[in-house]
Amino acid sequence: MNIGSEAQNRNMVNELNVDEGEYSEPVSPTGQYFNSSELSICVLAVLDSDIPIDDSPALALLKDVFLPINPRFSSLMVKDENGVKQWKKVEVKLEDHVNIPNFPPGLSPESYDNHLSNYLSKIAMEQLPHNRPLWNIHIIKYPTSNAAGNLIFKLHHSLGDGFSLMGALLSCLQRADNPSVPLTFPSLTSAPTTPSLSLKTNCIFKNIPNVLWSAFNTVSDFGWSLLKSSYVEDDISLIRSGGPGVEFKPIVVSTMTFSLDHIKQIKTKLGVTINDVITGIIFFGTRLYMQGGSNKLNNENSTALVLLNTRNIGGYKSVKEMVKPNPESAWGNQFGFLHVSLPGLTTVQSCKPLDFVWKAQKLIQRKRNSRAVFLTGQLLECLRKFTGPETTAKYIHSTLKNSSMTISNVIGPVERMALANHPIKSLYFMVVGVPQSLTITMVSYMGKLRIAVGTEKGYIDPPKFKSSIENAFEMILKAAHETV
Repeated sequence: MNIGSEAQNRNMVNELNVDEGEYSEPVSPTGQYFNSSELSICVLAVLDSDIPIDDSPALALLKDVFLPINPRFSSLMVKDENGVKQWKKVEVKLEDHVNIPNFPPGLSPESYDNHLSNYLSKIAMEQLPHNRPLWNIHIIKYPTSNAAGNLIFKLHHSLGDGFSLMGALLSCLQRADNPSVPLTFPSLTSAPTTPSLSLKTNCIFKNIPNVLWSAFNTVSDFGWSLLKSSYVEDDISLIRSGGPGVEFKPIVVSTMTFSLDHIKQIKTKLGVTINDVITGIIFFGTRLYMQGGSNKLNNENSTALVLLNTRNIGGYKSVKEMVKPNPESAWGNQFGFLHVSLPGLTTVQSCKPLDFVWKAQKLIQRKRNSRAVFLTGQLLECLRKFTGPETTAKYIHSTLKNSSMTISNVIGPVERMALANHPIKSLYFMVVGVPQSLTITMVSYMGKLRIAVGTEKGYIDPPKFKSSIENAFEMILKAAHETV
């Protein structure tokens, strides 16, 4: 979405009866990149309701609960007299943001699955209007095979990253069993240990090789990231069409659910992290799909962009904590990305599923131990200062376009949630407007992991890709149990 000219912005503000001199806050650099002539990226967050949805309290909830979460939900993104993008607070007409589609009545849940899928594809392609705050909600009052109804939030990524938007969403929700008790989340980090002074002295000398290796990895990873973002494209493959304007083509969103207990069993057997297991499953399943039943190895050069939350935190903070001055975990877009090459299959006939988990662990651990993510962030800031946000957005667009897929995840609560007395059965999200043919997102909730897959319509076969991921999970789980 493009921010209009100064005259257009002035007309927009006058129409909405806003004081032209008052700005809430400047738009963050990443917010400017995500809402530019090169990129317009949004997040679809889908809540599956256990009971039919009553939409009567919707406007009151938005006014009393959602809007107060953050001023950006009541603001336009405009350019000031110096051409700098600012958030400008406006009077929100809530009825303009609520959509309740009409599907044919009396159909089966399976038929409504198709209607919901088509509707998600439709709203994923639609641009959010530039003359009102950058969000919408959609209330689906038809039963699908997964839910009695759905609530869909469409939020522009310039409003915040997955961590911030999840925090906002959770501010609207309560524990279903006891609303007065806060939701809890799985631990994100382990407690650090404090070595003694003598151990610290010994560690200084023992860590010299690690420091040198980290420095080498930093230079290597940063250089590779520059090449991937600027010149080196992934191969055209069954998961990458490589065509121009892929971000404007229709997508299909499909989901699958795995047991976190099973994933933890694999983690314990292999001595790796949960993220290693999940990434290994996705890499293995993607390679199985790319094989396409061929007897010849199809190990095309394919790269995944793995998104990382760069906050140094141990869990979600309340929205009040995020927006206060100098918070430990600020609201906004605070993440980096790792270029991770998909491991290849060794043979067609006999593959080793666990190799993908170990390779994922090795690759991600190596990348995490380098400072390439930090250097990439500094590069983007330098580009912004010396060439402007539009040029920086073009660089990010190229980074995404030259890769094959993006993987991102957020952590959801352990307990069942409810929204206005509607118990939430499950939830998932999808990032849309990305110049790639394949996007994978994950969210944990109540002991389950919900994986959502966004695929370019007509290019990637969603049922076949879903089946490949599920087969990869079963093969890795079986192989892990057979490990002594």
